[in-house]
Amino acid sequence: MQRAPLPPPVAASLVVYVRIREQLNAAIPDLDDVTLADTLEGITDLREIVGELVRSALVDEALSRGLSARFAEIRARLERLGDRAEKKRALALRAMTEADIKTLVEPDFTASLRRGAPTLEVLAEERIPPDYWKPQPPKLDRQGVLAALKSGSAIDGAAIAAPELQLSVRTK
Repeated sequence: MQRAPLPPPVAASLVVYVRIREQLNAAIPDLDDVTLADTLEGITDLREIVGELVRSALVDEALSRGLSARFAEIRARLERLGDRAEKKRALALRAMTEADIKTLVEPDFTASLRRGAPTLEVLAEERIPPDYWKPQPPKLDRQGVLAALKSGSAIDGAAIAAPELQLSVRTK
């Protein structure tokens, strides 16, 4: 996977940070990690920039969660409207059928009773000849392979990949 280029302010601060860290390590080889980190934090702004990046990511994640919730609400409403429309059409069909109204002409629409296209009704699936069955391409069970590898099984053509470094962010 190709990594995206760093934005110019981050790239520039990173270059300065790495260069100063290398210079400090060369000039003072026995410098402890805490002192090195404190010194670098005092003379570079990389930590602030990374902090702003993480803060911005948290805002984007919150917006994403909010939009996902809103989409779920809208999807549910869409489903309810579709169900309601279907029930209303069924009621209109029943009323027109029982009243023997073949056509209803209104200023904004015309409703007519007509025969629909024939549909399939499967009575006994097991008796349908093989010619009418479509073979399905095999699909790799990735979770099953991973579980088997984790339990110690050797599977030719698969291995557990080394874990990638990830950023963990906790919020209060």
